[in-house]
Amino acid sequence: MKILVCIKQVPDMESKFKIADDATWYDSKDLAWRMNEYDEYAVEQAVQLRTQVEDSDLTVLCIGPQRVQETMKKALAMGCDRGVHIDDDNSFQKDPFEIASMIAEFAKDKSFDMIFTGMQSQDRGSAQVGLMAGEMLSLPSISTVVDFTFEDGKVTAKRELEGGIKAKVSCSAPALVTCQLGLNTPRYPTLPNIMKAKRKELLTLSVADLLKVDSTQETTKIYFPEKRSGGLVLEGAAGDLADKLIQILKENTGVLA
Repeated sequence: MKILVCIKQVPDMESKFKIADDATWYDSKDLAWRMNEYDEYAVEQAVQLRTQVEDSDLTVLCIGPQRVQETMKKALAMGCDRGVHIDDDNSFQKDPFEIASMIAEFAKDKSFDMIFTGMQSQDRGSAQVGLMAGEMLSLPSISTVVDFTFEDGKVTAKRELEGGIKAKVSCSAPALVTCQLGLNTPRYPTLPNIMKAKRKELLTLSVADLLKVDSTQETTKIYFPEKRSGGLVLEGAAGDLADKLIQILKENTGVLA
């Protein structure tokens, strides 16, 4: 079985973020970097499947600048067999459609039986990349997976829906799933596996060889939310409160002018 897991390197969410000078993304200087939390669950599920099915082969894919290779080494230490790094210093400028297209372009002739991604990234949070990649590859896709089993070439999964409801769905492999928090317990790489990861294959590809589409959206500006003053709490009898509210609306808005 051939398995692909896609990961992203993101800043530690405890970092102090600053807006970049061009105001289209955050300033990447002085940030600590880590694997996207949702992707840790994807890697763990991919490693479990690799262990379950004999003669399986697991590739981890990551798009980004040179520094993402450090994050990829964690995935290798968790149990992935090899890494594929799509070298792109400007990956933060790519929209979800472009990112998904690069994944699909890489995977289209590799005959992967299963593809795992995180449900979304912690920095952009679009929750679009995995499902669009599945669509581009004409694969059945299951999103927001919180329970996963694989048996006799069939995927059975539980999806998290609104209000805590879960939906049980199934499909035949090849397929793609996006992984939600709580799907499993991601393992910590052991020291021997960290040392082994340093010797595993890590292939670097150029973004120019895989990006075949144009962007579909553009970020014109990002900014921190404006701080607002505190609210006004009215107390008293219902009739008095109504009079106070009407007076406030007259004085501060045009609603009752």
